[in-house]
Amino acid sequence: MKRGGPKYDDARRRELAGAFAAGGEHYERVRPGYPPEAAEWIVPEGARSAVDLGAGTGKFTELLVARGLEVTAVDPSEDMLAQLGGRLPGVRCVVAPAEHTGLPDGSADVVVAAQAWHWFDTEAATREAARLLRPGGRVGLVWNQLDTSVPWVHRLSRIMHAGDVHKPDYHPPSGPELVGWEPLVIPWHDSVTPEGLVELTKSRSYYLRASEKHRRKVEENLAWYLFEHLGHSPGEVLALPYIAQAWRATEAPL
Repeated sequence: MKRGGPKYDDARRRELAGAFAAGGEHYERVRPGYPPEAAEWIVPEGARSAVDLGAGTGKFTELLVARGLEVTAVDPSEDMLAQLGGRLPGVRCVVAPAEHTGLPDGSADVVVAAQAWHWFDTEAATREAARLLRPGGRVGLVWNQLDTSVPWVHRLSRIMHAGDVHKPDYHPPSGPELVGWEPLVIPWHDSVTPEGLVELTKSRSYYLRASEKHRRKVEENLAWYLFEHLGHSPGEVLALPYIAQAWRATEAPL
């Protein structure tokens, strides 16, 4: 089931996802983390191991490590995983797509995907996530979304081309192998400067795949909006409102 999310055909999805093959250092530096409450809610009691699909530079992985889990991070980008391994040396890193990890059946008590599930082939990723679960395990999906209910953030998201901001009725797509979906919404704020917002924009798939002409236009529009229209000063620390959206599910009974 899928409601209210971005609409990509398979070719476009692969093209946009490919933008993240490199640029791990920049992604790690400018992208926000996640509120710890998301991991607390997703991880089942007594869990000891986790697989993080599309782990990237480990923004969510670190929350799993902080909870004492033995974590395997999976991502097709060696560059992203190099950043993760440098920060979290105890995490096993596997260069592989989420749909075919090569890990054994029943590898984890919890399988997660943070800011990544929309880049996967839904049916194949669902089967793989369910295959990796141990009995009684749980799958968790997480997204950070700009809180576009705040007027200035809504306009910012349009300028940034943040097209993956979910509509209120969004539900992550899933194959039949996962059931019992439950949602959680966590409002939070990230501290960022106007310059940091420009760098954040440069880490998004639209900007990474855009022409130089379109990139310049985005940067010019951001500079006008942040400094002239909103009147912020260079280096000023802003509270950027986010909503962390999380879902959890279990494997369907045989």
